[in-house]
Amino acid sequence: MSASDTSPTLERRGLLLVLSSPSGAGKTTITRRLVELEGGGVEISISHTTRPKRPDEMDGRDYHFVDQAAFARLRERGEFLESAEVFGHWYGTTRDPVERARGAGRDVVFDIDWQGSQQLAEAVRGDLVRVFILPPSLQALEQRLNRRAQDSPAVVAERMSRAADEMSHHGEYDYVVVNTALETAVDDVRAILRAERLRRQRLKGLDGFVSRLTAGSRPARG
Repeated sequence: MSASDTSPTLERRGLLLVLSSPSGAGKTTITRRLVELEGGGVEISISHTTRPKRPDEMDGRDYHFVDQAAFARLRERGEFLESAEVFGHWYGTTRDPVERARGAGRDVVFDIDWQGSQQLAEAVRGDLVRVFILPPSLQALEQRLNRRAQDSPAVVAERMSRAADEMSHHGEYDYVVVNTALETAVDDVRAILRAERLRRQRLKGLDGFVSRLTAGSRPARG
């Protein structure tokens, strides 16, 4: 195959893919599965949190676990792209790792709530893609919360009481995926990611590339 037969790859800016959902609807599981399947093409934004670490979690992999004072210092220095208090604990995304990835053309996926998504929309705008994950029913949502056995019955009840308010923000998102079956939901999110990577506005040097393609096809003037 000659060099002219190969398909050129246009460089592009990295995009920020936000997944939000009420607790238990599957955004974290979908996020991790997406990163597994995409390999090095997508990296997870690891948030800072004041929430206590769960037994199956690892500092630096799931979250950066910090105390209230350390979190407050980061906020005061303006190091967060977004931060929000959720169920009595603070969560925040630091700016530098995200900007480095974005500038290098790598995609970053965020597992954050609607409050964080609103702040990112103000800070980033053009390169932000927002997907809201819905459960198939409230009954399924409650079953998933109970099945994962991470929270007490009182906490599960609190999460369920806030689910309707959280889902009311779905209209602020670009896409909505109903997580009836995990692998189907993951496929849907991957399809969104593939399409958004091809947006004309994100492709670098596109005009020059098209000009080179068409230069040889222009009729000569007599």
